[in-house]
Amino acid sequence: MDNNVGYEEATFSLSKALVIHAPHDLRLDPASLPSPGPDEVRVDMAWGGICGSDLHYFAHGGVGASVLHAPMVLGHEVSGTIGAMGRDVKGFAVGEAVAIHPARPCGYCPECARGQRNLCRNMQFLGSAARDPHTDGGFRRAMIVRATQLHHLPPGLDLRRACLAEPLSVALHAIARAGDVRGRDVMVQGAGPIGLLLVAGLAHHGAGRIVATDLEDFPLQRAGRLGADAWHNTRHVAVEEEFDIVFEATGVPAALPTAIARTRRGGILVQVGMFPPGDVAVPIAQIISRELDFRGTFRFDMEFDAALALLAERPEIADILVTQQFPLRDFATAFAVAPDRRQATKVLLSLRDQETA
Repeated sequence: MDNNVGYEEATFSLSKALVIHAPHDLRLDPASLPSPGPDEVRVDMAWGGICGSDLHYFAHGGVGASVLHAPMVLGHEVSGTIGAMGRDVKGFAVGEAVAIHPARPCGYCPECARGQRNLCRNMQFLGSAARDPHTDGGFRRAMIVRATQLHHLPPGLDLRRACLAEPLSVALHAIARAGDVRGRDVMVQGAGPIGLLLVAGLAHHGAGRIVATDLEDFPLQRAGRLGADAWHNTRHVAVEEEFDIVFEATGVPAALPTAIARTRRGGILVQVGMFPPGDVAVPIAQIISRELDFRGTFRFDMEFDAALALLAERPEIADILVTQQFPLRDFATAFAVAPDRRQATKVLLSLRDQETA
């Protein structure tokens, strides 16, 4: 392969990007697009999934401790094709379809040295305000990324489904944090996109009985299609049984006592949902006296290729999860629909649809 194919001397051009300026101030702005450096590629973007963090930046100007201080391009669930490559890039070809791993750990901090790269204290993560300057994301026509962040697509996996590798990786990492789930009775509390992907991942990993709960019927119906054995709208029906493993995926502090109560004595509770900043009331005495194993989970690392493989093996996971898609120019409609859990689970942006004249 000629690795200089598509390589250009350093120049700048303009692209279009979806930029958050402040709460409820989202604009399609021109964005500079340099030629890729020696170890970089230009990706012509294809699809992007709207994540809960994107919605938080739009609604509140931040996610937890990550507060917006300057305009930032949103988006970290993205896929595209290689448009140009730096001279040192190997193993890829111009025109190849790829998924983009949104995380770029530093490689030298104590966490990276221990192999816990998802916990890197110097992480650069696409579409995140955790660092200053912020790390721009992938909701744009084209972008420059390190070649190390690119992943080949397995045979049969298209770009549209491939953009869901990121949230599926989050679910697979959370399942790994729980340990061996084969034959175990499991409850997933919260049927948002990550909760639904937890259901799919648990079914794939051979969990015993999978029960999903939520306050809305719409996502619960999809939980059944993704592998849940039972699902309950806890607005109307209380779940009284206990489970070997509980995944708390709502991120709502008031839901935590219920998750603790539904975890059997000696069981495992995995906290997947991100709580808002500030103190959270926890019935710690129950965790102690019932000897619960309370485990945190954060992002993912090596699960990305496993997520791509699972999407290729079970494309219906993406097809069930995705409920709407919009061209990038209709971003305002997309961001209005995405948080409505009565009609939407995962909303995609088509990043290739060109602007109308």
